[in-house]
Amino acid sequence: MAQATISARIDAEDKERFDRFCNNVGLSSSAAIYMFIKHVINEHRIPFVVREPDAVYSAKNMSVLEKSLDELNSGKVVVKTMAELEAMEKG
Repeated sequence: MAQATISARIDAEDKERFDRFCNNVGLSSSAAIYMFIKHVINEHRIPFVVREPDAVYSAKNMSVLEKSLDELNSGKVVVKTMAELEAMEKG
């Protein structure tokens, strides 16, 4: 059977982590990718759920989070412990 090559660019840290995982389970990266491809072909599907990112990470929510962090870093936020909040509630 003729052989073909697949090339893909990924983040260097992701590649290192993937290689480390594969090594820990006794596989080469090539073998793991080969297994993925064979599974897709045999099952006629991606072997995991593919969906949109969680709404928590939406652009709007990230904007609010960034604004909140800016306020925190500029000292515009009052920090209280749980005990202080509970005391205020009782109080």
